[in-house]
Amino acid sequence: MKSRQPLLLIDGCTGEGGGQLVRLACALAAVTSSPIRITNVRGNRDRGGGLKSQHVSAIEWLAKATQAEVKGLVVGSRTLEFRPTAPPTTVKDRNIVITAESRGASALLILQAVFPYLLFAGNENGDPIELEIHGSTNASFSPSYEYLDQVLLPTLEERFGILVERQLRKRAWTIGPIDQGTIWVKFQPISPGKTLKLVKPWNSEEQPGDLDKIKRIDVTILVPYAMREPMENAMVNYLGAEFPEAEINFIVNEDSGHNARMYVLAVAYSESGLRWGRDFLYDRSWKKKQVTTLAKEIAKTVTKRLWEQDQLVVFQVLAEGRTTYWSRATERQHDEAPPDRARDVDGMNRDLENLSLGKTEKRDKTHRPFGFGSTHATTARWVASELLPTVQWFNNGTICEGAGISS
Repeated sequence: MKSRQPLLLIDGCTGEGGGQLVRLACALAAVTSSPIRITNVRGNRDRGGGLKSQHVSAIEWLAKATQAEVKGLVVGSRTLEFRPTAPPTTVKDRNIVITAESRGASALLILQAVFPYLLFAGNENGDPIELEIHGSTNASFSPSYEYLDQVLLPTLEERFGILVERQLRKRAWTIGPIDQGTIWVKFQPISPGKTLKLVKPWNSEEQPGDLDKIKRIDVTILVPYAMREPMENAMVNYLGAEFPEAEINFIVNEDSGHNARMYVLAVAYSESGLRWGRDFLYDRSWKKKQVTTLAKEIAKTVTKRLWEQDQLVVFQVLAEGRTTYWSRATERQHDEAPPDRARDVDGMNRDLENLSLGKTEKRDKTHRPFGFGSTHATTARWVASELLPTVQWFNNGTICEGAGISS
């Protein structure tokens, strides 16, 4: 049965113009049973763009679960039409397995596409959902399992009360010999008729301390054995210069098992309880570079991009009420922006203090990518606003009034 809602047209070249736009659009379309057509799929990517194996694997599962009519769901397709009809509460299977067609497809990006739909798939019995995904766990241009485990899922638990058990059952890289890995998660979906709510605000008086004063940074290093010590020294030097008062802890420092596999994750914790994370998988040629030079290049990239965050947008827009996720990216944008677009950083802090009071608000225009942060973050806000027009954003994307979706 076709949806009676009008078909929403989305230009896949908008903003970052990559796979995130496709995943987020399909995820929200599935949750809300909204028909969409995406043209110019991954239009800003090299080699012609189009759907990749990981997109097809995720959307195939969503199409089956939502009883959707789909067109263009093949690798390389530049146009995708997705018309879902079955809401999340129709999901019967509580033990789900998704296997990517390609070994190199990212298991984490597949999870990113299907998790919002499954989050609302609660039933009257209160049964949990177990999800196993076979694909790459450390892939280029994709969050890693470590990012999921140390940044995203802890934040969802702390702020939204979403507790997700998880296991890395087998690690797999897209660099060096390619194999297929496995991740497993188990969680309690939201009960029918209930909404996603913020359980721990970011501006609570019970959380004293500066929003952006970093007290601790946890570092994960997965590199060839010969590079472990230079990489550790480089991270200490760059993070120490940027965050001189922070304690730096190396919680994982392992041999990656191959000279081409170099991965680093830094997770920063503020005095007020906020956390930020940035990971980087080096995927460029380095044979002519010295190990110390390469370590410095990776450490610099991770340190300078530590404040970027785009993974929480989907949960903000689906949730009931107001949420915010401040980042020093706003401050840097203020420093780099022309005078007529500069953000007042002190004003940003006041925004957070007055989040519950409805003061000092300026509503954002959402007809194109907007707000602070990376192009991924600005595009995510735009896509979410297209699919959920009742969502409102304020103060350069700092505050979100969610749609309060229930299944």
